[in-house]
Amino acid sequence: PEFQEGTLVISAVTAPGTGLQASTGIAQEIEGRLLEHPAVEATSRRTGRAELSAHAQGANASEIDVQVDLSEREMSEVTADVRARLSSIPGTNITIGQPIGHRIDHMLSGTRTDIALKIFGPDLYELRDLAGQVQGAIEGTPGLVDLSVARQADVPQLRLYPKRQEMAKYGVTPGHLNHAVEALVGGEAVSQVREGQLAFGLTVRLDSARRAGATSIRNVLIDTPTGPTVPVSRLATVQHERGPNTISREDVQRKIVVSANTSGRDVGSVVADLQRRIAEQVDLPENYYYEVGGQYENARQASRRIGWLSLVALLVVFLLLYQEFGSARAATLVLVNLPLALTGGVAALFLFLGGTLDIAAMVGFVTLFGIAVRNGILLVSHYITLLQEDKSLREAVLQGSMERLNPILMTALTAGLALIPLALGGGEPGKEIQTPLAIVTIGGLLTSTFLNMVVVPVLFDRFGDQEALRSASENHSLRD
Repeated sequence: PEFQEGTLVISAVTAPGTGLQASTGIAQEIEGRLLEHPAVEATSRRTGRAELSAHAQGANASEIDVQVDLSEREMSEVTADVRARLSSIPGTNITIGQPIGHRIDHMLSGTRTDIALKIFGPDLYELRDLAGQVQGAIEGTPGLVDLSVARQADVPQLRLYPKRQEMAKYGVTPGHLNHAVEALVGGEAVSQVREGQLAFGLTVRLDSARRAGATSIRNVLIDTPTGPTVPVSRLATVQHERGPNTISREDVQRKIVVSANTSGRDVGSVVADLQRRIAEQVDLPENYYYEVGGQYENARQASRRIGWLSLVALLVVFLLLYQEFGSARAATLVLVNLPLALTGGVAALFLFLGGTLDIAAMVGFVTLFGIAVRNGILLVSHYITLLQEDKSLREAVLQGSMERLNPILMTALTAGLALIPLALGGGEPGKEIQTPLAIVTIGGLLTSTFLNMVVVPVLFDRFGDQEALRSASENHSLRD
């Protein structure tokens, strides 16, 4: 479930190569529109990040933290209003999220959105074209917002094409040539200068006139391993060209990302619609494919893991019950409580959570099944105890049900009453995960407790083998 953090993080990315002054102007326009909203209390902004930062970004990108007041409005309402106010900012990809959610998304997929459609392939320009097709195909999908493609553009570059034969004459390797030109043009730190308590790097490089362009760099002299000093033009062809501003890779494959958030719908159903639209409208060439990352992929993995572990746990519970009662029939009758609990949990899921089965709700089902199995054990174990006292099957069922009514009701009431505050606090920060868990558990407890006192006694009376159960229990007691 989406967090309710009380703070928004707005990412605004303009075209690559946008200068700091222009980018600052756009960011200030965004801040001005935000501060006009009655729920916005304050904003703070970062434009660009240092190259050595863990999250380096160019001057064309800004991040704006927005402190909001949720005393009179829901976060979903504020987010929708903010998104509408910023939709008319030209030439800017705007993504709206929250601080913790942004970081989680970034760790999951490398993007700061709920959904990351990663398109892989060998050619960058083909990838850009495919990303545009995918964007057009999925645009307008219900529940999809903040749709954008990773900003890429061709920017001026200075390229060196090595002359291999000439380089071999002077013993120059491509690495040596690259390092020499990089040190002369970009500079190389050779020492430090100290002023009081401060230390500054001492960087040596060519003066600005000698590194101004391709012509100047062609005439720069560099030392060679064989001794002579030769100009760069002797060893490589230097020319101005245009090339991609960035190349993204994952698992060695080149990629481009189409990112989006969701609003008003669960991620799973939105992704299903996206995949259908892409299959119908986009023809991916050979060696090109896409994957869906972000919260969707993480939720799928977690769901599969919980599913398999639940099956293993169910098997272990059955074996433990068989070990306890010495009868597969008794163990099966205890596990009848699971579908009884599932009925109420599913009903609560559709009535109060819109039918969205998220990880929190799945954990609620696991919790519910534990309580339901315990109630079944209380009944069946007491039935078997009464059978050992030479009660008839019908007498054991009637007496055992009445004697275990209070313990089972107390167990259900204790758990249900404790979960009510969590179930009612769905809109409060910090309870986003607890609320689905509580609602599913309470709904399942209602049906499980009621049906447990009706269905299990009837099934035990109908299918319980009095002599077999008594004998299995007595043999088990003797082995112990």
